[in-house]
Amino acid sequence: MSIPVLHADAVDVVRNGRLLLDQVSLTVEAGEHWVLLGPNGAGKSTLLSLFGAVTHPTRGSVEVLGHRLGRVDLHELRSHLGHVNPRHTPLSRKLTARDVVLTGATNTLEPVPLWSPTTEQAARADHLTGLLGLAHRHDALWTDLLQGERGRTLIARALMPDPRLLLLDEPASGLDIAGREQLIERIDLLQRDHEHLSTVLVTHHLEEIPPGTTHAMLLREGSCLSAGPITEVLTGDRISACFSHPIRLSRNSSRWTASSTPLSRM
Repeated sequence: MSIPVLHADAVDVVRNGRLLLDQVSLTVEAGEHWVLLGPNGAGKSTLLSLFGAVTHPTRGSVEVLGHRLGRVDLHELRSHLGHVNPRHTPLSRKLTARDVVLTGATNTLEPVPLWSPTTEQAARADHLTGLLGLAHRHDALWTDLLQGERGRTLIARALMPDPRLLLLDEPASGLDIAGREQLIERIDLLQRDHEHLSTVLVTHHLEEIPPGTTHAMLLREGSCLSAGPITEVLTGDRISACFSHPIRLSRNSSRWTASSTPLSRM
């Protein structure tokens, strides 16, 4: 029996006396692609921070790649994860897109002094920049990249150590339609290119769910309303309850859209 990539059991998170997560449980197996959905303040990013070995639960247990939080070196564990935060900002304004991707090999924000990538690391950086649609921006400065290009650069960076788990915290935040679609297209491609990779993506927009997403969890006020295969979880009734608003769902070519349903039709 294989060890789950992620396993959270009855997790509570309390910060400053406030209950952010309430008895949340979730298991992610190898090759599964999850989306965490819910309104602002639902606890999505808090749960992702546990999966990224950034914080500990107040109660309950979390196992990441078979290691239980509280019994493992978090820095070492994080080196085996790909955690993408769109608010990541390299300290140097002179880094190129390729420089940023290569920092994923050393798990640092900036290049390590006197460090040079191996031939294999350099080739992987080139492969990943191409996979994320950035081959033509290889030598562009970070400060000259569009926001969508920065997001895809950070995903390439996170994939440098060939992690088994990729965590994406609202990667399409602030993007225009073209930037969002380019990002989703590349996430879908990398999911198909890395068949053993598991992903967990946080969003509150159904339109941002990549086509290859297999499972979903709905969160509201720190509690799990539903979790499981995406076609079973994403129903009009459940999404409406999650967001406290009458919502109608539609799906076309594995992409989801949502629209408001007039109260008189509910």
